[in-house]
Amino acid sequence: MSVQVSEGLRGPLVDRHGRVHRDLRISLTDVCNLRCTYCMPAEGVPWLARENILTTDELVRAAEIAAALGIVEVRLTGGEPLLRPDVVDVVARMAAIEGEQGPLEVSMTTNALRLPTLAGRLKDAGLTRLNISLDTLQREVFHSLTRRDRLDDTLEGIDAAIAAGFAPIKLNAVAMRGVNDGELTDLLRYAVERGLELRFIEQMPLDAGHVWSRPEMVTGEEILDALAQEFMLTELPGRGAAPAERFQVDGGPSTVGVIASVTRPFCGACDRVRLTADGQLRNCLFARTESDLAGLMRGGGTDDDLAQLMHTCIVGKLPGHGIDEPGFLQPDRPMSAIGG
Repeated sequence: MSVQVSEGLRGPLVDRHGRVHRDLRISLTDVCNLRCTYCMPAEGVPWLARENILTTDELVRAAEIAAALGIVEVRLTGGEPLLRPDVVDVVARMAAIEGEQGPLEVSMTTNALRLPTLAGRLKDAGLTRLNISLDTLQREVFHSLTRRDRLDDTLEGIDAAIAAGFAPIKLNAVAMRGVNDGELTDLLRYAVERGLELRFIEQMPLDAGHVWSRPEMVTGEEILDALAQEFMLTELPGRGAAPAERFQVDGGPSTVGVIASVTRPFCGACDRVRLTADGQLRNCLFARTESDLAGLMRGGGTDDDLAQLMHTCIVGKLPGHGIDEPGFLQPDRPMSAIGG
């Protein structure tokens, strides 16, 4: 490790509620090649200025410092991370970082559109796992939902990830009433047939248009009820800090997960911290404040200064996201600008 963090700052990132943070989500870009209705409006959102995006050296420095503070996994997100021109180099340099507990585990969340040309190179660079977004198997629904006719490309990307040898591969599907709630079992069947783990996600208030409505949200309980019509589900123990409740499908080995962030929040075990593409540290997906890591870094801050900022950011983390609280306010940034 090339960074120099003082011994007194090398302790783990622990908040006031005793949660130890081991998972860093890094957004490589806010740009995306889809326009999913639950993320951004049809015309898109203003992209960050190029000069505000963290350079690869800055990303690596931040990850090295985080690794010195107990981070063991880095998840690369976006926008769409595969749109970053040097994404393979970013993966290779992240995978080479040695933390306090060994090499960082580097994973990625993607829409898969560029995987046919990049999957093999990413695997060779050290990427260990992939989470791929797939909300529907119907071309017309995909086109309406993403405002792009790219379902075939997405499915080709999934096949490329399988061929490259990634395992496990997780598919993420946001359940939406009147959109894809009629094909939940079809999505699970698709995943089971290919040895992939499907994870259904409750839609969260992170859309750029701020039109999210709780009554219109498909709940985790509704998802499980729909799946139980065709599959035998057996809950698996040992969830730990994972966001998904996992269930064995028809006796295994396949599993399915449900991420019920709204109706069954898992904030009490959350171990995640996020770094936006423009270098803002967020201690919660729904945080209303950010810590300016980029400003400190570009202003000459030392490695100790950056480590202290990370500690301070985590100490200020609230006990929960507060969606059910009367004063809840949706974050100003949409999901595409925060990073998953």
